[in-house]
Amino acid sequence: MTAAAPDRARRTSWRRRSVLPGFNLALGYTLAYLSLIVLIPLAALAIRSASLGWTEFWAIATDPRIVASLQLSFGAAILAAIVNTVFGVIVAWVLVRYRFPGRRWLDAAVDLPFALPTAVAGIALATLYAPNGPFGAFLEGVFGVKVGFTSLGVVVALIFVGLPFVVRTVQPVLEEIDRETEEVSATLGAGRLRTVTRVIMPGLLPAILTGFALSFARGVGEYGSVIFIANNLPFQSEIAPLLIVIKLEEHNYAGATAIASIMLVISFAMLFVINLLQAWSRKWFGHD
Repeated sequence: MTAAAPDRARRTSWRRRSVLPGFNLALGYTLAYLSLIVLIPLAALAIRSASLGWTEFWAIATDPRIVASLQLSFGAAILAAIVNTVFGVIVAWVLVRYRFPGRRWLDAAVDLPFALPTAVAGIALATLYAPNGPFGAFLEGVFGVKVGFTSLGVVVALIFVGLPFVVRTVQPVLEEIDRETEEVSATLGAGRLRTVTRVIMPGLLPAILTGFALSFARGVGEYGSVIFIANNLPFQSEIAPLLIVIKLEEHNYAGATAIASIMLVISFAMLFVINLLQAWSRKWFGHD
């Protein structure tokens, strides 16, 4: 009786600390929902790819055209995520720290890539950055840089669709940072650069990495906006999602799932590394 009493007390205490009732039922619904929406489709993708056999799967994975498309898809997604991280933090900083006419309109405009169909965005970007478009003609005529219907156009499209992820991830965290800490830092003699790097950035780093990961993940699978601004030529501006669609149109479902499986494995590995960096940043800067 004496030994069992503390156990009952701990169970009772745990139940009292629970904010929401029905944990077992909620957990069951959560696992069932994730299984139906995420785990089972991914398992079916892996099973379908396994039907090819290792030799055929390896032949698809090492096909020069597929390798070039994967390099473009992941390379453009990483480059776009880096650009979005830099400028997304600046946009979030302006929206949080300053008050100016039109601020609310600018804040609402950040969400436009969420609401705008990607195909419409692709057509708009292709119109602007085409060689005869206003931006495209200016860039090519003044700087000799061709954007429309090139691999650079792919990066521009991914920047467009990925920017809101960084802004909306960093913005709420930046709003929670107390300005008094910056004032204390300045009082102690720290300059602006030192205040940013030593006071503000450590608190923002986990959110910045999360925004980078979301922007990267969005860019890897992007299709609608890219096919209109890229000329979709093999070994030049052909992305991996387009190859998947081509395989499906050829009724080569096993080949399409093989390419998708390769993208899934690479994406998972890169996101896993990013998550490790997030965990390290939280531990190092004391946010656990």
